[in-house]
Amino acid sequence: MKFVDNSIVAIEEDIQAHLLIEVDGNDIDVLMKDMEGISEIVMNFDCGEILFADDAQQKAELWKLRRRVGEAVKSHSVYKEEDTVVPRAELPVLLKGVKDIGKKYSFHSVCYGHAGDGNLHVNIIKGDLTDEQWNGSLKSGIREIFELVKTLGGTISGEHGIGLVQKEYLDIIFDQKSMQLMRQIKGIFDPNNILNAGKIFDPQ
Repeated sequence: MKFVDNSIVAIEEDIQAHLLIEVDGNDIDVLMKDMEGISEIVMNFDCGEILFADDAQQKAELWKLRRRVGEAVKSHSVYKEEDTVVPRAELPVLLKGVKDIGKKYSFHSVCYGHAGDGNLHVNIIKGDLTDEQWNGSLKSGIREIFELVKTLGGTISGEHGIGLVQKEYLDIIFDQKSMQLMRQIKGIFDPNNILNAGKIFDPQ
């Protein structure tokens, strides 16, 4: 709670998610109509209180809640953040799938991201997992998450790229022919393998 002690949004134990929606434009009347329409849609579902930011300060307070999620995760436990992207309409399916996979492999996750572009950051908390689980069976759970992402028409990299974290899961998204083509392209521009060596492709 120390990360949201001054938040204008009540953080209740039974609230499973928060949705932050920002509208943009130059005509305040049009924006108000947009917000009213969004509010009507949201109210059709089992939601709590809907808050409107009346000024820049209130807007900043709402965004502060979102930005502090990452800080809270980092302070709580060792964690692994996996980057996923799916078509927007598939986000609920992905989120439910992540939670179901978590139950299967005994891990908890904190998920947040950018609903507008279907980007979901899956933060897997080590918590009570043993080192053997954390370094062993958890990889199978992560692989299942990425396989689900693929079936939903998504990919395993959004804004964070591949790097070392998701390197071993590339085969889920790309077949051998595609991987070989990428290696050949890298070979043309980096024949001595000095640019981010080993980050995605191991030396041949």
